[in-house]
Amino acid sequence: MARLDLGKTAPEPYAGFKQADAALRKGPLDETVRELVKIRVSQINGCVFCVDMHSREALRTGEDQDRLLQLPVWQESELFDERERAALAYAEAVTRREHVTDELWDSLRKAFPDEAELGHLVAQVSLINALNLIGVPLEMKPPRR
Repeated sequence: MARLDLGKTAPEPYAGFKQADAALRKGPLDETVRELVKIRVSQINGCVFCVDMHSREALRTGEDQDRLLQLPVWQESELFDERERAALAYAEAVTRREHVTDELWDSLRKAFPDEAELGHLVAQVSLINALNLIGVPLEMKPPRR
């Protein structure tokens, strides 16, 4: 059980997070990239609740189990394309609070030439980091199955 149910104790701010998530789901960002980024950021941040939820969601939407198993070592894997690699590199840099170099940004822009899709990726990385900053300190756990 979590330390606090934010949906009950702060329903308006929590609804804002849910609205942002819904807007990102409707946006132009590729569903596969979106879920991979959410999982990888949650792995780095140690949010077991989000890793579980987004891994299961990715599987439901057709993601391959082998890719999920290799996601923690995506840089060494041959299973991810250049767009996914660019998105994951950006997500990791932002999550680790590293400088997003011009080289990294240029590779991201090349992989995501549609500025709306790129904007949604930037927003998605920020949102999942914010949600992890809720899930980790509140010790949110996935249900035991």
